[in-house]
Amino acid sequence: MSAILLMVLGLGGMAAGYFFYSRFIADRICRFDPDFITPAHEFEDGVDYVPTNKFVLWGHHFTSVAGAAPIVGPAIAVIWGWLPAFLWVVFGTIFFAGVHDSGAIWASVRNRALSVGSLTGHVVGKRARSIFMIVIFLVLLMVNAVFGVVIAGLLIDNPGSVVPIWGAIAVALVIGQLIYRFKFNLALVSLFGVMALYALIYIGPSMPVALPETVAGFSNKAAWILILFAYAAIASLLPVWVLLQPRDYINGLQLFVGLILLYSAVLIASPELVAPMINQQVPEGAPPLIPLLFVTIACGAISGFHGLVASGTTSKQLNKETDARFVGYFGAIGEGALALAAIIAACAGFASLGDWQAVYSAFGQGGVQAFVDGGATILNQGVGIDAAVSGTMLTVMAALFAGTTMDTGLRLQRYIFQEFGEIYGIRWLGRPLPATLMAVACCVLLAFGAGGADGSGGLLIWPLFGTTNQLLAGLTLLVISVMLVRLNRPVWVTLIPLVFLLLMTLAALLIQLNEFYQKEDWFLLSLDLIVLVAAILVTLECASAFKKPSSPLEGEEL
Repeated sequence: MSAILLMVLGLGGMAAGYFFYSRFIADRICRFDPDFITPAHEFEDGVDYVPTNKFVLWGHHFTSVAGAAPIVGPAIAVIWGWLPAFLWVVFGTIFFAGVHDSGAIWASVRNRALSVGSLTGHVVGKRARSIFMIVIFLVLLMVNAVFGVVIAGLLIDNPGSVVPIWGAIAVALVIGQLIYRFKFNLALVSLFGVMALYALIYIGPSMPVALPETVAGFSNKAAWILILFAYAAIASLLPVWVLLQPRDYINGLQLFVGLILLYSAVLIASPELVAPMINQQVPEGAPPLIPLLFVTIACGAISGFHGLVASGTTSKQLNKETDARFVGYFGAIGEGALALAAIIAACAGFASLGDWQAVYSAFGQGGVQAFVDGGATILNQGVGIDAAVSGTMLTVMAALFAGTTMDTGLRLQRYIFQEFGEIYGIRWLGRPLPATLMAVACCVLLAFGAGGADGSGGLLIWPLFGTTNQLLAGLTLLVISVMLVRLNRPVWVTLIPLVFLLLMTLAALLIQLNEFYQKEDWFLLSLDLIVLVAAILVTLECASAFKKPSSPLEGEEL
């Protein structure tokens, strides 16, 4: 079967979802008000609260939520065959992710840009908030600690990507000044940024950069991880318009150019899907398709991390409430398009079924490397881009998205510590610098305390990320559903996705619980139980909240 058919059906379905279903959500469910004064205007401070052009904000939101996950998850999940992954990505994007992301922005904007954790306290109750914050903290800790390892590995394995990855930061700093300080035309600035990024990608392979095997007593991998955390800490303290916004925006444009090139190559080369539609020869030891598909592919279908970004940074920058449709729902469409590209690259970028099976010989195989290798082959065959340059371009794409997610993730973790300070009356923790240092300290402690000298400790708890992240998505939908019920608006648009998601995720948690028990991994078993109990308690709290009257704050803000 030609990959063109998969591309047309997938992109066509997502486009229809945006033009029709997202309008229904915006007009009939959330009822976005163009005259509503958003927190970006009400609390404007030039640092975190900054009214932002919707195209720039879309770039920030999209690249922050994307990371490497919409590449890794689908490129691993195709081990069950391309059809299950394709269906979950397309329908998950339309009916799950778009509703979740735009709904989380709306819920936060209507409540003074509170994060979804704090919002739970106002909408549901203090007990639910405390439990929810534990789940949120674990998700952010996993994302920040692991993405540091992922980016460090990409920098070591692909020295030609070092210049474009770090050069993108310099480009973003220039763009931020041009847009906000000098008020340059956005289209011209965008063109300059994209050209600069692709120039860096082109010269990257000819200027490889590699750290020595040891740096100040650390391995090169550990050194890169420390450098990345130091950078992320600085980035999380800078005003959003200086680095975070322009970096995310230009990375979003770079991704779309990359996707256009990749999809154009598919049209020209018309590669065949060599992977099976349904894999009847799944490697021994692979987990069952149901429910594990729905936690293996998170970003690209639906992801709880999106709710953290939507209510953590995006809601503080929304210029008009009506922009939430473009920023939130279309942001989900962009990520779905990336996940679809990952599926095509991982299933049509190999010469034969045998070559594909050699890569997917065990569960967990594939991932970023399958996307890079398969995508580079398609680009070379379709549009004639040199394989080395194609590989660098796709590697940089994955690393830049992982980096932007890490930037936003650490800023969000800083917000969490600041909220802890406000909730429990710890004044010093409510300030940005101490909160940032606490966030970095937790990540470094996990990375090096649990992982030893190479800093890979984040990988220790990564097996729990998929289930914990999807539980977070379900719980975010629960909070939105409570708000809709109290406003007497149709709730089925969130209730159906959340019931499905909670059932699949709780089943996956129970399967993992048994696996950890069989392996006698008591640490992960304990964490799994904590997450499972937290999910059940928050669900019960939300269920009881459906019957509670709205508090004065909610009545005013909603």
